[in-house]
Amino acid sequence: MKIDLKNGALVLLLALAIPSAQAALPNVTADGKPFPTLAPMLKKVNPAVVNIATYSKRETQYNPLLNDPFFRRFFDLPEDFDSRREAPERRQQSAGSGVIVDADDGIVMTNYHVIRNADEVQVSLIDGRSLKAQVVGTDPQLDIAILEVEAEDLTEVKLADSSLLEVGDFVVAIGNPFGLGQTVTTGIVSALGRSGLGMEGYENFIQTDASINPGNSGGALVNLAGELVGINTAIISPAGGNVGIGFAIPMNMARASMAQIIEYGEVRRGQIGVGIQDITPELRDAFNLKKGEFGVLVTNVFEDTPAAKSGLETGDIIIEVDGQQTRSAAQLRSRIGIKQVGDEVRLKFLRDGKTIERKVEIGAARSSLAQAEDLPELLAGLRVETNTDGDGVLVIDLSPNSPAAYSGLRPGDVIVGTNKRRVRNIESFREALALSKTSILLRVERNGGSLFIVIR
Repeated sequence: MKIDLKNGALVLLLALAIPSAQAALPNVTADGKPFPTLAPMLKKVNPAVVNIATYSKRETQYNPLLNDPFFRRFFDLPEDFDSRREAPERRQQSAGSGVIVDADDGIVMTNYHVIRNADEVQVSLIDGRSLKAQVVGTDPQLDIAILEVEAEDLTEVKLADSSLLEVGDFVVAIGNPFGLGQTVTTGIVSALGRSGLGMEGYENFIQTDASINPGNSGGALVNLAGELVGINTAIISPAGGNVGIGFAIPMNMARASMAQIIEYGEVRRGQIGVGIQDITPELRDAFNLKKGEFGVLVTNVFEDTPAAKSGLETGDIIIEVDGQQTRSAAQLRSRIGIKQVGDEVRLKFLRDGKTIERKVEIGAARSSLAQAEDLPELLAGLRVETNTDGDGVLVIDLSPNSPAAYSGLRPGDVIVGTNKRRVRNIESFREALALSKTSILLRVERNGGSLFIVIR
């Protein structure tokens, strides 16, 4: 075989030249500036984002025939055998995300639905540590839960003022999608003040196209400065994966909820005492709203409430709360809902074409909460409270695998009628429920519409 030394030498030279050419690739742009990267910011923020695993105990299915005396004798089982008691328990695990917001006290913020009904909560850090967490308190209506862990050398993320967000701002979502481990995705703020989705009791979501998937719940949505602007909580997903429509709870709402949970162990929301509704195109014409004017219509002002004392009247159109434009009833309700009893809010509203501004003090809720044990068996697992924005009772929680969970009700529904009687508060709701023991007829308002639900 004849070897061409010249060609062989050429091939050898090219082979030797390739690595040095790759090593010489520039790490700066043509004008000498470094390539843009999020890596420095993420190195600071990632240690503050945790994975959350929850464990709950559940009895395995049992065969009711084993409780029959004949079958017990046939299988030589003791007379006092109870298959439900003897059924072994198994532990279920679910994965989500969380954010360390106070390193000194070990405070972790996540979604309520991530830890709901958990017997044990484990928090895993990016450095490999796994810590047992205690649930400090929850806010089911906002879908926020506050946990506490005991550990040193924790990293926290700085909380941002989410009211400064604008559509088009770049954001980064960090979490644990599908249990894969910490994952970073980027996008922009697609919209602000999203409501009417039927997800939570208080809705005023940040919408983003940063990829959010199952397991991201409770994770961080941060700006390019590494500041926490929201808690990732939900997606619209016809096929089960990300389609570019994700939602996060604004940090200002989550921070207000956290402050009350840490101080009281729960959230004590107040009210101003008005009934409200969204403004339809027909109402815009009827109230002669000008182009670019948006607001929420006051349909009722209840007696002896802060709203009545401040001079609000039926027919007023609330356009701002504390200087922030208010376009929907859900948005107004959320902005009032983050305030504590005794706080003041500045309301700007329209009346007969004139703009009026008043300070209104947040008052105590008009009625107490109805717990599951107060309700009939057909509604076991339901938690409601008097609707502070009008008549009826508000559905705030449905325990999983309970009769209420399969009733057709959703958190955020307002029950305005029960067994053909008008419901105005908790007391009238209980009275109407007592009219029938075998079935319940509910009239429910949901997302601006109305429907009937029959429970048997």
